[in-house]
Amino acid sequence: MGARHTRRLLRRTAWLPALALLGSCAAEAPTTAALPSIYLPLASNSAHIDVDAARDMISAYRRNRGAAPLAVDPELQRLAEAEAAAMALADRPSRAQTVKAAVARLGYAEVNANLSAGYHTLAEAFSGWRESPPHDATMTDPRATKMGIATAYAPGTKYKVYWALLTAR
Repeated sequence: MGARHTRRLLRRTAWLPALALLGSCAAEAPTTAALPSIYLPLASNSAHIDVDAARDMISAYRRNRGAAPLAVDPELQRLAEAEAAAMALADRPSRAQTVKAAVARLGYAEVNANLSAGYHTLAEAFSGWRESPPHDATMTDPRATKMGIATAYAPGTKYKVYWALLTAR
């Protein structure tokens, strides 16, 4: 077992330090707690949208487009939560006209609604809405001053996460 065996053993084990280094890198991978809330997955029963982060992101986008920021309105927030839950229960996005009529009956004006499903993070929803002219119009309507935004998770459904963004004056 002389020098030849030693060289063979060294060749076979030369990758061990690299494996140990990779293992230490994996141990340092960021957890979801380290992610900004806009990137947190909402496809779980314990997940909840960060309403303040959503308001801030949409308001910053509005400011860049010449519109005033939005304030979260408690009544619109409750309506958004109820609508997201109803969509999850029905396993399909609702019709915006029905929701807009309900909001208008409560005395709000210039009512808009983004009702969608399948986005698993706030960042995904925001990006998708930005790329859709009707959804973008809801976010950037210069007459809107208030908003409510909610998600509902339904694990056994096609889309898993259902979204409701309501804006109004």
